[in-house]
Amino acid sequence: MTQLEDINRFFSDFLTSYTISNGSNPYFKALRKEAVEQFYRQGVPERDNEMWREMKWDFIVQNKKYSIQTEPNEYQPVENYFQCATEDIHADMFTFLNGWYVHKQAPLTLFPNGILVGSLREAILQYPELVATYLAKNKEISNGLIDTNQALWQDGFFAYIPDHIHVKRPIQIVYIVNSDQHLFIQPRNLICLGENASVQIVHCDDSLECKETLINTVTEIYVGKDSHCDYYKLENKDNQSTLINHLLIQQQGASKVNTNTTVFNGGMVHNTIAVSLNEPKAEVNTNGLYLVDKNQDISNCLFIKHHAPDCKSNQLYKGILDDKAKAKFIGHVLVEKDAQKTEAHQTNRNILLTDEADVLSKPFLEIYADDVKCSHGSTVGQLDEEAMFYLRSRGICTTNARILLMHAFAGEVVDKINIEALSERTERLVRKRLTGEIISCKNCMQACDKKNISFEIELPDLQA
Repeated sequence: MTQLEDINRFFSDFLTSYTISNGSNPYFKALRKEAVEQFYRQGVPERDNEMWREMKWDFIVQNKKYSIQTEPNEYQPVENYFQCATEDIHADMFTFLNGWYVHKQAPLTLFPNGILVGSLREAILQYPELVATYLAKNKEISNGLIDTNQALWQDGFFAYIPDHIHVKRPIQIVYIVNSDQHLFIQPRNLICLGENASVQIVHCDDSLECKETLINTVTEIYVGKDSHCDYYKLENKDNQSTLINHLLIQQQGASKVNTNTTVFNGGMVHNTIAVSLNEPKAEVNTNGLYLVDKNQDISNCLFIKHHAPDCKSNQLYKGILDDKAKAKFIGHVLVEKDAQKTEAHQTNRNILLTDEADVLSKPFLEIYADDVKCSHGSTVGQLDEEAMFYLRSRGICTTNARILLMHAFAGEVVDKINIEALSERTERLVRKRLTGEIISCKNCMQACDKKNISFEIELPDLQA
């Protein structure tokens, strides 16, 4: 049996062994059935798919003991087991434990201004027609991992922001793994903005127990005309974890989306972002920072599709690799024939701290329009020797000089976070990561600050 056959068998075993229900609605039952059939038609991405060419499938299949938690844990206050590292951003927090929304009595909340937030599973039960309008409608990319999620997702975050509503406080989604089992977790998130609406999302992935976990997340974001969405992703998993993310974004006219992904730790992390600019004057800015060491393996793959004219896209990704870490950046921009006056820019920069660290960087453009402004660039190297000499000549020791240069290198990405408190907090976490204060295999970033944190999970203040 080939490796590809082995991994397809690995996922198909879950599809045949588990059935996840979200009520009796025939439409959503059909979605799950359709996903199973689609998986058997296409399977996991093959080696000829550029975004998955270096995927370490053996890292996943080496553990045959994964199980899916089909019911949520018994409720207990989140602060009993979780200390949030980004507590000072004054966000309304929604917490998921082992893939299930943590709540006491309110799985879904409808606010007077029409904002709807909470559990996607519950949203399907209470507002099936609204959810059906958006769920699984993004077909720009398709693969067996998205199919597996659609067939077996357990729960996830749902937000609906009506027309002309601007959410004042950030929304923080926290996914925690805390189990003595080797879990296969599949969250599904759905975030929908009407016209002239805005929201800021902070999405965190953390581990408390260092068990081998496989997390396969799909997040769909729909941004209406003249709307604005900031989506920030912080990933801090243990070295035994595999984290696979698909972020699928659809944008309408004159909308703007900013994404910023920071990877602090993770055994293997594969982030895919696919953005469709469907109407004129839409803009997307995708930024990322990855700080990896030991044998960690990080991939960031972006696919930006310009369907309409007068749209803009910008990509800025930076990485620092130590020890035997590996990273991959694939940035693909597609400009269709009618997408005249497109402006698209890609930049990927990497610093390798050892001879054994390795990075594959491939930004590329596929252009069918003739009136465009597009550029792409990639650099891979070591710390600037002249800058090191300058700092050493000012009495700064070699270790501190290296940290200062790495900190400055990372700062360009961190500075693009529009939530000031989150930017400051991320900057401090980056500094701790670079100085070795965040140890991925023993202590997650929550251990860095021992403040007693409490937060409301029943009825956060989401008034616009």
